[in-house]
Amino acid sequence: MIEELPLDKIFRAALSHGGDLAEIFFEHSFVSTIVNDDKRLENISTSLNAGIGIRVISDTKTAYGSTNDKEALVGLAKSVAKAARKRESSPPAIRWTHAQPRFSLAVKQHPFGTPLKRKSEAVMRAVDVAWNTGPQIRQVRVTYRDKVRKIGIATSDGMIACDEQPETLFFVHVVASNGETIQTGYEPVGGTVGFELFETSTPEEVATTAAKRSLRMLRAHCIKSGQMPVILASDAGGTMIHEAVGHGLEADLAGQGLSVYSGREGRQVASPLITVFDDATIPTRRGSFAFDDEGTPSQRTCLIEKGVLKTYLSDRVWALRSGSASTGNGRRESYAYPPIVRMTNTMIASGTDDPQAILRSTDSGLFVTRMGGGQVNTVNGDFIFEVQEGYRIEHGKIGEPVRGATLIGNGPKVLEIIDKVGTDLGFSIGTCGKNGQEVPVSSAQPTIRIPQIVVGGTR
Repeated sequence: MIEELPLDKIFRAALSHGGDLAEIFFEHSFVSTIVNDDKRLENISTSLNAGIGIRVISDTKTAYGSTNDKEALVGLAKSVAKAARKRESSPPAIRWTHAQPRFSLAVKQHPFGTPLKRKSEAVMRAVDVAWNTGPQIRQVRVTYRDKVRKIGIATSDGMIACDEQPETLFFVHVVASNGETIQTGYEPVGGTVGFELFETSTPEEVATTAAKRSLRMLRAHCIKSGQMPVILASDAGGTMIHEAVGHGLEADLAGQGLSVYSGREGRQVASPLITVFDDATIPTRRGSFAFDDEGTPSQRTCLIEKGVLKTYLSDRVWALRSGSASTGNGRRESYAYPPIVRMTNTMIASGTDDPQAILRSTDSGLFVTRMGGGQVNTVNGDFIFEVQEGYRIEHGKIGEPVRGATLIGNGPKVLEIIDKVGTDLGFSIGTCGKNGQEVPVSSAQPTIRIPQIVVGGTR
C-alpha cells in the first residue's frame, strides 16, 4: 500500500519548485462481472486496475500526473512540480499522522470470499424468473458486478489515509412486446455491500420488478402534455434533486458563476419545507465511504436548511480558495484523474405529510414512481427528465399507467413551490458523470408534490 512507497523522496521532488500542497494517491481496484443476455452467458470476467497519481497545488491551481510504474514516481513528481511553479524550493521534512475515519463500512459477505458459482446462480435465478413473468417478454439481460477498491492518500502536510471501498451491483433489463409496441423495464440494486445485498433484494424480486414494469408499460397510454400537479413518489428516488439541484451546489460550479445558486449563501432558495443533505456516512449506500479521494473523512453536510442555502460541497482546492474546510467531496474515477467536487448520497430530508394523504388531496395530475434520464443546465437551473414509470391521478387515486411523459421545469423554481413533503424516504442508485469522470452515487427523496409543472407528452 501507500506506506511502502518512498514518500519523503517523492514529496521532495514534487515540491522542488514550490507549491502549497502535494498529494500522492494510490489505488488498487479488482472487478468481477457476469452478464447473461437472452439466456446466454455473454460475459464472465475479472479485471485489475492499479496505479498512482501525483498532484501539486500552487496558488489553488493544480498540476497532475499519473502512472502504473512505481519506478517512475520520482521522475513523475519532478515533472508535476515544474508544471506547478517555476522556482526552486527546499521543502521541509514531513511528520506523518494516520487520519482516523468518522465512519466505516461493514460488509458481511465480502466479494473476495464469495464463490463465483454463487454469483452465477444469482444471475440465473433472475433470468428464469424474468422470462417466466409473461409470454410478452422478448429479451432479458441480467448483470452482476462487484468491485473492491483500495485507496491510500498521503499529503505533504503529513496526513496518510487508507480506505477499502467494496460494492456489489445487480441490474435486470427486460424488453416486452405485444407485436405493436415495445417497452422496457429496468431495475438496479446495489451499494457498498457484499453478497448480503440479496438478503434484502433477492434476484427473483429484482427480476419480477423489472419484468412487470415492462408489461405494465405495454398497456400504458400516452399522456397529454400541459401543466399539471405532479407527485414524485419516494420510489422514484432522488434523480431530480441530484441533477436539477445537487450539481448547482458543488463549489467548483458555484465558485465559477456556473450555477444558479452562485453567491446565494444565507438566502432563501427553496420552500421552508425543503432540507437537503449530502451524506457519505450512510451504511450500505452506493455513495458512502470512510475517506474521500483526498483523504478527508466522510461527513454529513447540510446544504439547504428549511429552504435557506447553508453551504456548498467542496474539495481541498475550493476550500483553500474560500478559506473554509473541505466537506469531504473530493472524488475521482480512478488514479488516472485528479479529484474534483462530487456528490455522494444526496437527498431531500423527510417531511411531516402522510404520503397517502398527499395522493388523496390531489384530484388529478401525474404520479411518478420511476424517473429516467435527463438533462440540466446548471447556470439557469432548467431541466428536462424522462418518466420511466408514471400513472394518472384520478380523484385522489392512482389511475392507468402512462408512457412517454417528461418533466420540464426549473430546479430552483420547483423547490420554491413544493407544498407537500412526505414522511417516507426512498433511495435510487446511479453513476454520476462530470468532467469526463464517473463516480458511484445514490440519491433519495420522500414523496413530494409539485403543484404545477409542465409535463411533456402528446399534443
